[in-house]
Amino acid sequence: MLPLVWRDTARQDMRDIIGYVAAHRPPAARRLAEAVRHTADRLPAHPHLHRPGRAPDTREAVIHPNYILIYRVTADAIEILALLHARQLYP
Repeated sequence: MLPLVWRDTARQDMRDIIGYVAAHRPPAARRLAEAVRHTADRLPAHPHLHRPGRAPDTREAVIHPNYILIYRVTADAIEILALLHARQLYP
């Protein structure tokens, strides 16, 4: 199994999004954080489970209709690149 590696920018995305949601709905923020962690933790066992990404060589896991986890599968690791709101302009 490939190791899971979070880029610093993806960690910051998660902190920002969870913080924003928590300011308005703390229980929803806890559920979202758990859903992100659960999805990311499953990636080493099933790296190609989610749809091909819009950016080259990426994949996208829809965490919730509003949030997408962007990752890349390489020969050495699964890299979590970003956590985005679905309405963000991407790529």
